[in-house]
Amino acid sequence: MKIRPFTIQIVQADIDELKKRISNWREPDQLQAIGWAQGTEYEELRRLVQYWGSGFDWRKQEAVWNIHPHYRTDIGGQTIHFIHARAAVATTKTILLTHGWPGSVFEFHKLLPFLTDPLSHGGRQEDAFNVVIPSIPGYGFSSRPSRPGLNLSAVADLWAELMSRLGYERYLAQGGDLGAGVSTCLAHAHPDSLAGIHLNFIPGSYSPPHDPGPDGDVTLEERAFLERKARWADLHGAYGHIQGTRPQTLAYGLTDSPVGLAAWMIEKFRDWSDCDGDLGNAPFSRDDILANISLYWFTRTVASSMRLYWETRARPLAFAPGTAINVPLAVALFPKELPMPPRSWVERVFKDIRRWTAMPRGGHFAALEQPALLAQDLRAFAGGLDFS
Repeated sequence: MKIRPFTIQIVQADIDELKKRISNWREPDQLQAIGWAQGTEYEELRRLVQYWGSGFDWRKQEAVWNIHPHYRTDIGGQTIHFIHARAAVATTKTILLTHGWPGSVFEFHKLLPFLTDPLSHGGRQEDAFNVVIPSIPGYGFSSRPSRPGLNLSAVADLWAELMSRLGYERYLAQGGDLGAGVSTCLAHAHPDSLAGIHLNFIPGSYSPPHDPGPDGDVTLEERAFLERKARWADLHGAYGHIQGTRPQTLAYGLTDSPVGLAAWMIEKFRDWSDCDGDLGNAPFSRDDILANISLYWFTRTVASSMRLYWETRARPLAFAPGTAINVPLAVALFPKELPMPPRSWVERVFKDIRRWTAMPRGGHFAALEQPALLAQDLRAFAGGLDFS
């Protein structure tokens, strides 16, 4: 099918409507001195919303993003938006980057030049990649699925067809959050197309073969991880539970109120990034956060994006006994990431772990927080892979 060039251009009426809704938001009360203990803190949100309405420039973000080459194509009943940036020099190395929630393709905008033009960013000419960054259906400028069934595995199949259509027979897949799940599905279902996969998160639904009983085969280290993961889910996992069970009910409020949408999302950028609980210390800007939230708002994709949690709950990454993924794997462990399993837990399915690297800083949004560190780890991993 035809690949079509695409330019980001939100109509002015939608920008004006957003500013109008921001200026007229209805403010809830908050307990005194409660901080973030019950969720997004009022004063922090108020300052961000004030800047969103009076200081944030969406057109400036469009101009920055449109520097990159954007395209659309139709695959399997879905319209797929993607960035396709070729390396500054001829190379056989190609990387496929997949975002998650509440991210988007644009969380990779700082990483992209490190990969396509490494010579200008501390690397060597031979480290250059061709880069493909698609928007998951239901996110950004891709189409929104109209029927159930577009789960992580189905997205991986779309990506395999996209890469084939672009002429890439063998490539490296990278992802965090839901993107780590898509990359894992690619390695499982399309191993011959992958030179390797690089993950900065082990998917939350990843479940290798194991006996969970008290006398089962789970090690003490693995059991400690499962307990830590359960405690985290109990304290922080309400968002995931509602998005995985009743996303449509939540979607009405978040689609109708931009401030509600911002409150829902900035909590995650604060809690999951390496900022010590203060967004003012985050390694990304207010513009980065608001550009991402605005993208969800303008494209009306918060409902369709959350449904991928529902799809993942229906079809998690649960692997049967005897399952073996032999595609080379690298894992980058950023210190402020959500609970990560021990290596043995991952080795129950992945049989060729090449790198297991503790990173010095960074959190869940690795490409946005620490693009240079992530690029460095990708280069080191790719140097030992076969892209032919």
